[in-house]
Amino acid sequence: MPGRADARHDDTYLTHGAPAARWERAQLFFDAKDFTAAARILRDLVDEAPARVGPRLLLARAYYHSAQLRRAETELRGVLDVDPVEEYAHLMLGRTLERQGRPDDAAGHLRIAAALGGDVAPG
Repeated sequence: MPGRADARHDDTYLTHGAPAARWERAQLFFDAKDFTAAARILRDLVDEAPARVGPRLLLARAYYHSAQLRRAETELRGVLDVDPVEEYAHLMLGRTLERQGRPDDAAGHLRIAAALGGDVAPG
């Protein structure tokens, strides 16, 4: 279909608007399981305000669910640089490292998540 390929590469809709509108849009795409579109929106939000934990955690989750595990790891480590006691970031980083086949690296983060009160049941 003519023009369709161009529409997929046009991020204007994804990146247009105030941060609050883009945050809401990213959440909608994430909830719809369009993790790639959510990540495109969130990447800009995180670049604009790297210390904000919420967008960075959702970006890491979008990367995780779209099998971009190295990117998820990078974002989670960024969250922990800002907030070292963010229990969900430790849990998610542990799960990300496990999924990458790095159980030894994951173990410390899963222990920290458990100590902080996070759920570390297998899965």
